Amino acid sequence: MKRSITSALCLLAVAVPFSVASQDLAMTAGKNARVLLDNDKVRVIELMIPPGGKTGMHSHGDNVVYFLADGDSSQTMADGTTKTRHTKAGDTLWSGPVTHDTTNTGKTPAKALIIELKAK
Repeated sequence: MKRSITSALCLLAVAVPFSVASQDLAMTAGKNARVLLDNDKVRVIELMIPPGGKTGMHSHGDNVVYFLADGDSSQTMADGTTKTRHTKAGDTLWSGPVTHDTTNTGKTPAKALIIELKAK
């Protein structure tokens, strides 16, 4: 019994960091995301998604998105619901905490800056 509890705790200790890390946009979007700035107050990510590309399911805390190019996208939320969005270069969007996957449904690369605010 004691050995099985120890084994379960070891497995949990290994699994938790991978599940948390897998929800980080900079990791799930791979080469399509580049961290430009990361300090104790904010993280800024440049995101460039090719047509048909996806970010992978990820989470953000409070954030601002500044769109660098016109584009069309579809977002699948953690609960499975979807929403579509058309944005223009210069559009700015505020969002509270969210978990989603974004797909570029347009014919041109989607380009945006994501500014993630960090808790005080």
